[in-house]
Amino acid sequence: MKKLGLAILCLLQFSCSSQATKKINGVSFVASREEVAQEHVDAVLAVHANHAAVMPFGFIRNISSPQIIHNTDRQWFGETKKGAQQYVDMLHKNGISVLIKPQIWISQGEFTGTLKMDSEEDWKLLEASYEDFIITYAELAEETQADIFCIGTELEQFVKNRPRFWSELIAKIRKVYDGKLTYAANWDEYTRTPFWGEIDYIGIDAYFPLSEDKNPTKDGLKKGWQKWKPAIAELSKKKGKPVLFTEFGYRSMNFTAKKPWLVDRHEAEVNLDAQVNATQAIFEEFWTEDWFAGGYVWKWFIAHEEVGGADDNRFTPQNKPAEKTLKEWYQKS
Repeated sequence: MKKLGLAILCLLQFSCSSQATKKINGVSFVASREEVAQEHVDAVLAVHANHAAVMPFGFIRNISSPQIIHNTDRQWFGETKKGAQQYVDMLHKNGISVLIKPQIWISQGEFTGTLKMDSEEDWKLLEASYEDFIITYAELAEETQADIFCIGTELEQFVKNRPRFWSELIAKIRKVYDGKLTYAANWDEYTRTPFWGEIDYIGIDAYFPLSEDKNPTKDGLKKGWQKWKPAIAELSKKKGKPVLFTEFGYRSMNFTAKKPWLVDRHEAEVNLDAQVNATQAIFEEFWTEDWFAGGYVWKWFIAHEEVGGADDNRFTPQNKPAEKTLKEWYQKS
């Protein structure tokens, strides 16, 4: 009987250990005009994803404006609080954990990292507007028991110029949301982000340049990671925090790893193999590391059957060979 009890205890310990080391195998679940239906979630389950990032949006009219417009009836359903809640509820119903990741879109596609005010008055207005925006979704994260909440995405100049605001904002978020916190720093920003010690994950949008080759190989891309990986690991060790790739992914095109952050309508030739090689390389380099928590592939559209495919050179892996790579790694990690 004692031996049986010991065997059960060992089995439970092994099970708990396996659960503790389970990676966050996520998709960036793009906001849509529509509600999420079961068939949309089925496609996420089919690639063995266990997490999804839900991304409501706020909008800024121009790069110098301090006002963030959000949660209005002029936005797409999935970009609003009501829509984000419906998405979270459907994902949770299917056993998929959720990161709520509010994001900002600046008119003309201006990069959010350059958002910077010209006067103290405008800084104060931006801070008040951003706090209203982010607390709205922190409260939603608590109401829906979302698993992780992201306090911002690629806002380097805002963070750099107003560090006290961000520390105070984190404290305010903690008062309304009891879960884990992260921040999505751009790949060239994360080393200067000042508040990693105050949140739970070091979040990085992992668009690191890895290769200038037109058709990069997996081994060449793994070699390219050696320029960046040691510093990422060292920061994790220094701060005592796991690293989470709040976004990762590659376009299915030539030169995919030269400037992986490209989001324009650049019509480079479709290269499905390059996307597979880059996806395989990032999994091999990071998903086996104890200090690495996992990540969310960019992008995953809810209407699975209507997107991606062999003629698509955009980020989504859907209906491309890279989807199989994603599925294989998510199934085993």
